[in-house]
Amino acid sequence: MSDATRGTAGTPGDGTRAVRAGLPEPVKHEPTLPGPVFAAHFHLPGDPTGPYTYGRDENPTWTLLERAIGELEGPGRGDVETLVFASGMAAISAVLFSQLRAGDAVVLPDDGYQALPLARAQLEAYGIEVRTAPTGGDAQLQVLDGAKLLWIETPSNPGLDVCDVRRLADAAHAQGALVAVDNTLPTPLGQRPLELGADFAVASGTKQLTGHGDVLLGYVAGRDAEAMAAVRRWRKIVGAIPGPMEAWLAHRSIATLQLRVERQNATALRLAEALRERPEVTGLRYPGLPDDPSHKVASLQMRRYGCVVSFTLPSRERADSFLDALRLVDDATSFGGVRSTAERRGRWGGDAVPEGFVRFSVGAEDPEDLIADVLRALDVTAG
Repeated sequence: MSDATRGTAGTPGDGTRAVRAGLPEPVKHEPTLPGPVFAAHFHLPGDPTGPYTYGRDENPTWTLLERAIGELEGPGRGDVETLVFASGMAAISAVLFSQLRAGDAVVLPDDGYQALPLARAQLEAYGIEVRTAPTGGDAQLQVLDGAKLLWIETPSNPGLDVCDVRRLADAAHAQGALVAVDNTLPTPLGQRPLELGADFAVASGTKQLTGHGDVLLGYVAGRDAEAMAAVRRWRKIVGAIPGPMEAWLAHRSIATLQLRVERQNATALRLAEALRERPEVTGLRYPGLPDDPSHKVASLQMRRYGCVVSFTLPSRERADSFLDALRLVDDATSFGGVRSTAERRGRWGGDAVPEGFVRFSVGAEDPEDLIADVLRALDVTAG
């Protein structure tokens, strides 16, 4: 752990911040974290003023969660606004469709989350030009000219390529473009896009932020009041709001984020180091490995490298048998949970990856147990 994660005099460390993020001022006999507020409407005599009027617009449980996420994405900043959504895709869609109009151009990664092609098709149906380029090598710079919005996903999912956020943000802003960064994989404890120059930090809170595989959630954090007002308006129009129970579970889970991240990321590095010694493993990627192609750039902008390791086995059949042989790892999609998961990404058909490509999400199991299980599964499927 670097000194930056521990905090200095007067500045709380990541663990302290995560534990206390978004908590209300203490009131005698009141809970330290109030329970979820289940309300479709609120008492509202007279003029409709005040923070809470109708359940599609605001909810006290959202308010505390949004404050907590904002304190993680932009600690010490007074200009960060956060909005929570029903899912990560709801958050992504809110930024794309609130900021773009017919005739605008947007730059997306061509190696990002597999639902982005669905968003692309809808954007194009609305008369928006969509350009794509790979994440690695800052290739999106080559198609940036005249764009209204640059969408960055770093590290990319599932290939784990990394781009220089500050370099791309500076180039985009010089041309008058907005910049959004999908921060799902690193979480705010691994990377803070707003501090790197991005206008929006967007994420699926379903993944490591909440970390238990039991909540669908998304959020947008931003610095520009006008741009965020448009995102808020989009949320109101489409009603892409989280339930109060989901919001409360998410806030509760954030308290353990630093503990989970430290364990999962440390084990991910150890797993990557073990996989590097296996002859049947090719295409191994983890930004924390010193010899990973993305390590240099990642080390300049990431404080932690994430819990996801990707690699390729010789065939579809070998990957499937390997996944079936694992005892401590669930064959499931998504990532970031306390229970390790892995899957052959090619089964979905939306990622340009080899048939034997495996995305492995490291959980919070004892590292010795998890690595032993992986190596045993590789051994028993070698024949």
